[in-house]
Amino acid sequence: MHKPILIIGACGQIGTELTIELRNKYGSDKVIASDIREGSEALMKSGPFELLDATNYAAIEDVVMHYEIDEVYLMAAMLSATAEKFPMRAWNLNMNSLFNVLNLAKDRKISKVFWPSSIAVFGPNTPKENTPQNTIMEPSTVYGISKQSGERWCEYYFKKYGVDVRSVRYPGLISWKTMPGGGTTDYAVEIYHKALENGAYECFLAENTKLPMMYMDDAIRATIGLMESPAEHIKVRSSYNLGSMSFTPEAIAESIQKHIPGFQISYAPDFRQEIADSWPSSIDDREAREQWGWEPKFDLDQTTADMLKNLGK
Repeated sequence: MHKPILIIGACGQIGTELTIELRNKYGSDKVIASDIREGSEALMKSGPFELLDATNYAAIEDVVMHYEIDEVYLMAAMLSATAEKFPMRAWNLNMNSLFNVLNLAKDRKISKVFWPSSIAVFGPNTPKENTPQNTIMEPSTVYGISKQSGERWCEYYFKKYGVDVRSVRYPGLISWKTMPGGGTTDYAVEIYHKALENGAYECFLAENTKLPMMYMDDAIRATIGLMESPAEHIKVRSSYNLGSMSFTPEAIAESIQKHIPGFQISYAPDFRQEIADSWPSSIDDREAREQWGWEPKFDLDQTTADMLKNLGK
């Protein structure tokens, strides 16, 4: 029997699918979903839900004690593009929510924490190709700064207090089940919707902007795989590089054209171009592969086929 799990930020792009997968795996009553607002009908019907503000320590503690929570997945965050518009709100949410959960673990009220980092921790001086696990970071966005700071705090709490905290640096994520939530890689989801709706898409990044991406099925598998790994296999307590595929808007358009020959793409780069230009184009994730067996399953063409099949239903 798996002990109860709490997901904070369960209604977001990752949280929705993670919640449902964990419920399928461990049982609906073992996975408590929470967010500051209600989520999709599928999420709300699939098991217990609590309205919860991730920045309210007392409220989180109440839910943890009530359900006798053992593990917390903290998925609440303000993402890169949105955070640039509301810097202090983003910092407050992204950092205080993390401290709340780390402090619960420090006080032994929970035993394990998952917290997502991002390729946004890297900056314009980071090596772009095969970005190493340990390298120059210098993030240039509020989101990236909060994630880099969070990584340092995670490692600190592990070393100082023995907190079992685990993390991966997600690349851009692609899913047909949920719309993205204000990130710089959102185009890679929007493009499939527009291809089916009207056969054309205007991209907010330039055609040759190559970024690391991942299909959501792989991201969920990586997250659960990391959390299920024995503690002695987890050597990185800041956050693991996580790689899958890298592509440009031009390449994703060509992949779509194999299914929708008349599909047209145009380009009108906006403020998100500068953010994308500061990020890696590919990721070296050897540590994750060697230490806890990470391996992606989806490439670009498999992702395109699955996205178009499911969105077309």
